[in-house]
Amino acid sequence: MFRQLITGTLVVAGTAILCSNTAQAHSIKASPNKAVQASFDIVETRITTKGDRAVFTTRVRGEAGKDKPDATGKFEGSSVYAYVWPTTLDSGEIGFEEKQGIVALAVTFHPDFDDAANGGKNRHVWHPHWVVLAKDQACGGGLKIIDIPEGQKPKVPKTWPGVPLLIDSPEYPTTFSGDAVDVEIPLSLINGIKGASFDGVTAGLKVNGNLHAPLLCVSDVFKVASGNLSLPGKVDHAE
Repeated sequence: MFRQLITGTLVVAGTAILCSNTAQAHSIKASPNKAVQASFDIVETRITTKGDRAVFTTRVRGEAGKDKPDATGKFEGSSVYAYVWPTTLDSGEIGFEEKQGIVALAVTFHPDFDDAANGGKNRHVWHPHWVVLAKDQACGGGLKIIDIPEGQKPKVPKTWPGVPLLIDSPEYPTTFSGDAVDVEIPLSLINGIKGASFDGVTAGLKVNGNLHAPLLCVSDVFKVASGNLSLPGKVDHAE
């Protein structure tokens, strides 16, 4: 089922920006689902521009950030939990080559490894990433973070953490408060977000046990805000 949703997302990511300027800004609201763990049961996802900042917000039925993956003591086979905002941004707008895949902001927790920029430590806290996603049938959730093949040196952002993936590790202010997680990003860094469309996802990811491509898969999708990953959200421009 999720693989079918992914196909639709790839189409939307390529076309939604053409009509987003005429669409009315709105968040995505979802009905609670007690079959989903409360801390990942999305009830609303939104992106709002305020002054010189863009604020990415997801609200859940329970306490946001309460549940974290168990540590395994090793990198291979370890787990990642994430609050994710897939968008119609182009990968070129976040420092990679253009037209590489689905650009998403993700707030993650993974207790078994660090992937902060410049060798920093972040395994002990929830923290933000930009990731570029693509379809891969080898992944349980049908998506992977795009691998960088050995020997290749593509364009990467200054805060790329040095791992062979299209992933960025910027230090954006990230706040968990009650049922909500918020990330604030200077608009000067992502001016294209003003006309973008988006969705909200909570998910689990897993590092390949053999450390081969795909290195980091979306292994389990907890909830999709829109229900069909159609990226219907429109950025709200607050006064």
